[in-house]
Amino acid sequence: MPHLLKQLDDRGVLTLTLNRRQVHNAFDSQLIESLTADLLEAAHDPAVRIVIITGSGSCFSAGADIQWMRSMADASEKENERDALALARLMRTLNYLDRPTIAMINGHTFGGGVGLAACCDIAICTETAKFGLTETTLGLVPAVISPYVFRKIGEGNARRYFMTGERFNANRAHDIGLVHDVVADRALGGAVEEVVSSLLKAAPGATLASKKLVNAVAGHDETQQLKIDEFTAKLIASLRVSAEGQEGLSAFLEKRKPDWLNQVDE
Repeated sequence: MPHLLKQLDDRGVLTLTLNRRQVHNAFDSQLIESLTADLLEAAHDPAVRIVIITGSGSCFSAGADIQWMRSMADASEKENERDALALARLMRTLNYLDRPTIAMINGHTFGGGVGLAACCDIAICTETAKFGLTETTLGLVPAVISPYVFRKIGEGNARRYFMTGERFNANRAHDIGLVHDVVADRALGGAVEEVVSSLLKAAPGATLASKKLVNAVAGHDETQQLKIDEFTAKLIASLRVSAEGQEGLSAFLEKRKPDWLNQVDE
């Protein structure tokens, strides 16, 4: 079964569905490559007017696949850096895509999944969705996704949630600016359709010009982002191969407390 489902309707609405239910739509190198390729293809396809990203089943995305991250922790720091740059390219491609993008958040969203949501122009979630930047609980940090999440939630919230790794509910996600709307689970499709309808009524050229305008006023573009990506990729690569990163990932997979929690308990 494909890890990414793709559907383009006759209005030009492309829906990309993360399809790894068995791991809560967590992404690995294959899914990152597929999603990046489909986004780049959409950017050059005049038939595509809007891109929606969602998840299959009851989760949006649990972020990075832990088993995949553990295998990367056994790789060299340079290999980890190349791997992180691939994820950075995905986030950069989505954030600066020359099409309106909507995150249709159908369930729990953690780690890199929060990054996908933050990179979309519009984010709508179900009222039962839970969120979290949980990397520090594994001895890591939300490095590659940090620029996009930071811009959405601001410095104060970034300080708190980047450091604590705590989970928060949909209403809190709305309060801090991560999502635009929170709706009942059964109403998610209708809420997204309302936004799609509004976008389709707007002039396509003006819509894309508006997106570029916001980026220009905010003072960032793809070239500047690439420099930041090089820094964040080096940072996460060093943490993955560090003693703390190795311990955090091992503890998670072995279903035990990491060493730093045992020290607190003492």
